[in-house]
Formats: sequence, structure tokens, C-alpha cells
Amino acid sequence: MNTNLDVVTFGEAMMLLVADRPGPLEQAQSFYKRTAGAETNVAIGLARLGLKVGWASRLGTDSMGRYLLAAMQAEGIDCSHVVCDATQKTGFQFKGQVSDGSDPPVEYHRKGSAASHMGVADIDEDWLLTARHLHATGVFAAVSTTTLQAAQKTMTLMHDGGRSVSFDPNLRPTLWASPELMRAAVNELATRAHWVLPGLEEGRFLTGEDTPEHVAQWYRERGAQLVVVKLGSKGAYYDHASGCGFVPGFPVAKVIDTVGAGDGFAVGVISALLEGLSVPQAVQRGAWIGARAVQVLGDSEGLPTRAELDAAGL
Repeated sequence: MNTNLDVVTFGEAMMLLVADRPGPLEQAQSFYKRTAGAETNVAIGLARLGLKVGWASRLGTDSMGRYLLAAMQAEGIDCSHVVCDATQKTGFQFKGQVSDGSDPPVEYHRKGSAASHMGVADIDEDWLLTARHLHATGVFAAVSTTTLQAAQKTMTLMHDGGRSVSFDPNLRPTLWASPELMRAAVNELATRAHWVLPGLEEGRFLTGEDTPEHVAQWYRERGAQLVVVKLGSKGAYYDHASGCGFVPGFPVAKVIDTVGAGDGFAVGVISALLEGLSVPQAVQRGAWIGARAVQVLGDSEGLPTRAELDAAGL
């Protein structure tokens, strides 16, 4: 297989403004500027581990768009298929701080953003198929009707082209017209993936099953080769032809920010599997990176370099 990239991903990047103190967002006096986006978090994490990563998206030519493009390029990511459109605006979000380990408050300002106008016309099939793997999430699919179509098309092209596809449901109920539509669309996308990575609560909502074992079995019966059900601090459960089992979580002294933990987990699993490691090793790496991610404020600050990964023996 002639490939130039290890992984490609399609998704919206947003400028992230993180509050300078815990409490309601309206009481914050200043904010830390960061990048945000489920797919871009994964792209950054994989690039830091030395994988060749391509990212396709749309940005405005405003200061936020310029900031995001520069940040992604600085990570060594192929941004040749990022369109910068002067007639469109870049999405952004505010994120609060919490001191009790709970999920922080988040406000999105992304409706009508440049990325929401993406569709099947943005897919360069030749470029896409230079990669050996596609990572997709339910976030990009939820942004607009046309991004859902693009998600479906890219996953089908890669699956049918003999490439591997991973999918994180990454549910965003506020972006969907109804919970029923979200469930149907996300589950349909999951059937186009080889590796499905739901959280337990997501899995319960999507499948109607209650346990990690039954959630995983539900997706396996619908074509997934590997299902990893994330269990937060308890680790994860995996179901694969080579076996099933639990991998414990890594201890965390203090949870600072839970956002991005699932993306870090995906970085670990995808990178390890693409390197030929076993499923338990891949899940262990995912759990370790996910634990790092919750100990920092930003969405991608906890994602390790290859040297840090090697030092941890993972």
C-alpha cells in the first residue's frame, strides 16, 4: 500500500478561551488562549508521537483562524487541505475552571462557522487515500447536515479502500436536532469503522445496554473489529477477536480538567495499534495518556511527546 500519511482527520478547530479562575464564566476576568476540537486534539497527539498526520478543515481568515492554522502547522501537521475563507468566520468557545474534578462549563460559539460549511466537495479522495488510517468523531458529524455527509463519505472511502478507521462517538447533544437523530446517525457511522471507542455512558445511551461487556458486544455484532469502552478513572474494557478484558486506569493525584481525556485516550490506542502493538498494550497506552490529559487546563497540553512516552515504557 503506497501511503504518505499515517493518519488523516476531518474536523472543526476552535479557538479556546479558558477562564483564569474557578467559578461561573461571567466572573472570569481573563482567559488563557488555547486550541480546541476533538479531531484536532487527536491530530496533535499523534503528531507529537512522530506520526505523519493530515488535517482537513475550513477556517476564516480572521485572527482566530490564523492562530489555529499556525498552531497546527507548528505541531508538524499537514494542513494542505485546510481552506481559509475570508467570507466565513472561525468558531470559538469559552471554558470555565472547576476545583472539584467535575466537567467544566463550556460555551460554544460555532453556529455558521467556516467548518460548518464543509461537505463532500471538500474531500480530496486521492489525498485521503494516501493515509493508512482515518480517525473520525461524532462531533464533526454533528456540526451540520453537510459535515455529516462528509463524515459518512470519508469513512466509507477509507473503509472500502482497505484502510483502517477509528470512531469516537463523542456525543454533543446540543448540536443535534434530537437525541433520537443523534443516536441513529452516530450508530450508523460506527458501522463504517473498524475500531469504536465509546465512553460507558455514551454506550448506554447509544445501545440501550448497561454493562461495558454488552455495549462492546453490541458494536461487535454490527461489524466493529475492536470496541474499547472507556470507564474513566477505572480504565477501560476491550472486546476483540484476540480476546476481551479490562485494563485498569492510572492514578491521578488531582483532576484539573476532564475535557480532552477521551481524545488523549484515542491517541494512545490509535498510535499503538498502528505501531503493531497488542490490543491490551494499546488500551494501556490510551489509559495513560487519558490520565495525563485530565491533569492540565488545556485540551492538548497533556498530550505527550515520543520521548515522554518512551520514558514511561509505553
